[in-house]
Amino acid sequence: MASDPSTVARSRFPLPAWARGRWGRRFGLALAALLALAVIGYAVVWVTVIRTLPSVDQLRAYEPPLPTNVRGVDGTPIQSYARERRVELSFAEYPQNMVHAILSAEDKTFFEHHGLDYPGLVRAAYQGIVKGSTPRGTSTITQQVAKNLLVGNEVSYGRKLKEAILAWKIEDTLTKPQILELYLNQIGLGRNAFGVEAAAHAYFDKELEQLDLAQLAYLAILPKGPSNYDPFRHTERALERRNWVLGEMEKNGWVTASQRAEAQAEPIGAVLRRKPKFEARGGYFVEEVRRQLVGKFGETARDGPYSVYSGGLWVRSSLDGRLQDLAAEALRDGLLRYDRGRGWAGPIDKKPFEDGRWQQALLNTNIGLDYRDWRAGIVVDKSAEEATIGFANGQTGTLPRSGAQMPVRGTNGTAFAALKTGDIIAVAPEGSGFGLRAIPKISGGFVVEEPSTGRVLAMQGGFDNRLQAFNRATQAMRQPGSTIKPIVYSAALDNGFTPASIIVDGPFCVYQGARLGNKCFRNFTGGGSGPHTLRWGIEQSRNLMTVRAAATTGMPKVVERMKRMGVGDYPAYLSFALGAGETTVSRMVNAYAILENNGRGNTPTLIDFVQDRHGKVIMPENWRACDGCNARDWDGKAMPRPASRMRQVIDPMTAYQMVHITEGVVQRGTATILRDLDRPMFGKTGTNSGPTDVWFIGGAPQFIGGVYIGYDSPRSLGGYAQGGTLAAPIFKQFAAKAYDGLDKLPFRAPAGIRMVRIDRASGRPVFGAWPTSDPKAPVIWEAFKPESEPRRAARHTGIVPTAAPTTAAPRARPTQDSDFLQREGGIY
Repeated sequence: MASDPSTVARSRFPLPAWARGRWGRRFGLALAALLALAVIGYAVVWVTVIRTLPSVDQLRAYEPPLPTNVRGVDGTPIQSYARERRVELSFAEYPQNMVHAILSAEDKTFFEHHGLDYPGLVRAAYQGIVKGSTPRGTSTITQQVAKNLLVGNEVSYGRKLKEAILAWKIEDTLTKPQILELYLNQIGLGRNAFGVEAAAHAYFDKELEQLDLAQLAYLAILPKGPSNYDPFRHTERALERRNWVLGEMEKNGWVTASQRAEAQAEPIGAVLRRKPKFEARGGYFVEEVRRQLVGKFGETARDGPYSVYSGGLWVRSSLDGRLQDLAAEALRDGLLRYDRGRGWAGPIDKKPFEDGRWQQALLNTNIGLDYRDWRAGIVVDKSAEEATIGFANGQTGTLPRSGAQMPVRGTNGTAFAALKTGDIIAVAPEGSGFGLRAIPKISGGFVVEEPSTGRVLAMQGGFDNRLQAFNRATQAMRQPGSTIKPIVYSAALDNGFTPASIIVDGPFCVYQGARLGNKCFRNFTGGGSGPHTLRWGIEQSRNLMTVRAAATTGMPKVVERMKRMGVGDYPAYLSFALGAGETTVSRMVNAYAILENNGRGNTPTLIDFVQDRHGKVIMPENWRACDGCNARDWDGKAMPRPASRMRQVIDPMTAYQMVHITEGVVQRGTATILRDLDRPMFGKTGTNSGPTDVWFIGGAPQFIGGVYIGYDSPRSLGGYAQGGTLAAPIFKQFAAKAYDGLDKLPFRAPAGIRMVRIDRASGRPVFGAWPTSDPKAPVIWEAFKPESEPRRAARHTGIVPTAAPTTAAPRARPTQDSDFLQREGGIY
C-alpha cells in the first residue's frame, strides 16, 4: 500500500510536539494574522503617507531663498532686500572645525548611519508611549533636512514617520557631503540668519573662515534654539552648551585637550548688532526700487521664482552715488535754512525703557540719521543742568542745558525743559558735549534724471527715510505752479504761435456759467504790462499771458499735451494752465527731460536690468546686450549704439524751442540765481497759490533736476516764498558740485530749426547787429520752425548796429549767419 506523501513529509521533518497540537494551529493562525496586518499596515501607510510624500529628487535642484542685491550705476553695492539673511556656500568652503562642531552637537554618527538614529527612535517611542510626551529631538541631520525642506515643522508621529521615510530616501539619492551642505546652508540660527555663514556675520560680524574654534562651537549650539542661547540674555546657558560641544569634539578626536581648554576659556564675544556690509545710500531711491520689483515679481517664493525676498536677484540700478549725496545734502540744507529759527518741534519718538535697557530700546526703533555729524540718541537721564544721551553703539554723551535753549515751537518754554527720559532726539557734537538739533517740519522732494536715457540718477524724498518713509519725490501729489508753463506753451507752439508771437499781458476773464459767473486771472505781482513776446511771458512767468495763450490754443489740446508728457490727466479748465492740477516732482522732471531730449522720452526708470541668481537677464523684457560696448580698444568699426527704447512724444523742433526759450529764464528771468554757474542751462521756477509749494526744474544737457519744498499738510510758506528764492537756491547748491568738471555742452537743435537774430523786446528780425554775451542784450538768437520766422521789414528796426573798428583793417566779406553756425560747431 502506497504511503501518504504528507505522512512521509512529516516523518522526514518532524514537527515539535507543541506545534502538532492545538497550540501549533493557533500559532500558525496568529502568524498569518500578523502577516496580514503587516500587509494591510503597509498598504495604509503607502496610501496615506508614502504616496503623498514629495519627491526627493527636487533636493538635487534645491535653491534656498536668497536676498535680492542692488547695485548702483557703477556696480557698487547699495542695498539688499531679505527676510532671511543667507550666504550660500559649497561643502568644500566650510571650515573643517565647523563641520566637526555641528556633528558633535547634532549628529556625531552622521557619516555612519543611513539617515536614521535607531536608538534615538526607540527612546522617542518610549517617551511617547510610557511618559505621554510629544516626540522631540532624536532627529539626525538627514531627518532635519527632510523636515526643513520637504515635510514641515508639525509636532506629531505622522510627521516623524514621513521624516524617517524621506531621510532613508535622501540617503539613497544624495551623498553625505551634499546632505550636510544643504543643512549648513538652510538651518535657521536666529537674528534673521539662515545658514552658518550668515550667522557668522550676524553674531560676530566676521566671515565664517575668520572665526576661531570657540566661535564655531557657539554657532553649532544654535540649531537647538537660538533664543535659548542668546549671548547676552542667556550667557551662562550658552557658555555651558558651547563648552559641552567642545568637550564632545575632544571625545570624538577632532580637537586636542589643549585646544578644547583654550577655547572653553574664551568668552562668547558676540556683537550686539552687526555693521552694515556697505554704506547705505539713497534710502528713498532703493525703497522705490523695492516697490517696483515687488510689483513686477512679488515678495515671496509663493509669488514665483524671482520674488524679491527669496529669488536671489541681482539688480543694477541707475543710482549715481555722488549725485545722490549732493541732492540729499542740498535738499536737507534748504529745508533747514527755511526752518531755522522756528523752534524745536519735539522729539523724533518716545521709547520708555526699564532696568537701564536704553540701548535695546533705541535699536528697536531703527531710527538713525546720516546728515553731516548729526546723531540720533535717547535721553537716558536728566538733571537740572544736563541730560545724558545714549547712542546705538552703547556710548553715552552729555547734553548741557545751554545746548538745548531753542524755544519749543508754539510755546514759551525751552527745549531742555521739555526733554524727558526716553525721548529720542537729534544731537550734534558741540564743545565738549552735544547740542540739540531740530528736524525740520517742512519737507520736499528732489529728482535727478538723465534726459538722453530717462534713467533716474538720484532721488531724495524728504529729510531722512528712516524718519519719514513717505517718498515725496514719487508719492506726494502737489500743484506744480508755473513749472507747468513750458508744457502749456509747447502746445501753443504746435498751434500757430512762435517764440516771437505777441501776447497781451492784460486782464483776462472767462464766463463759467450762471452758477460760477466770471473767472478773472491775475499775475503773481498783480496787474498786466501790455503786449510782449511769448518768450518774455515765460521768462517773467506772466500768468495772464499764459492763460491767454492756452485759451487761444484750446484747453483740450493743452491738457492732452500734459497727459501725453506724463504730467497728469486733467479736465480742460484754464486754471490747469497755471499748475492747478496735482502731479509729482518725478513726473515733472521727466516731462522736462522730454523737452531737453528733442521730444523723445518714456517712463523714467530706476532699474537698468535685473538678473536671476544664475545671471540671466529677466528685466527688461527682450533685453539685448550691446555687442562691443565693453571692448578695451577700438576695433576700427563704428561705435556700437544700443537701440533706443524711447518714443517721440512731441515734435522735436517744438521741444527745442521751449528749451531755448527757458534758457532765458536762467539768463534774465525768474531763475537768474543760476546764471553765475556759467554754463548752458534751462529751467523754470514755480510758485503755487498760498504759496504752499515752491519749485524749480531744469539743468544742463548731461542731466536735469527738479525740486519742490512744502509742508506735508499744505499751508502757506509766507508771502515772500517763491521758486526763485527758495527752490532754485537748493538746485544751485546741487548743481555747483554736480556739474563741476563736466563739459559745458550746448543744447542740440534738431534738423530744420532756423536760428534768426531778433529784437528781444519786439520779436522783429534784426540786420546789422549781433547777439553778445550780455544777458540783457537787445539782440538775441531765436529758434524758429521753417517758414515761421518773422519776415524782413523795410523800415528801420531801431536797433543800433555795432560800431565799425577805428583802426584800418583789410576789407572782409560781410558776416553771415552761417559763420556763427560754424563757430558754434554746427550744433544749431
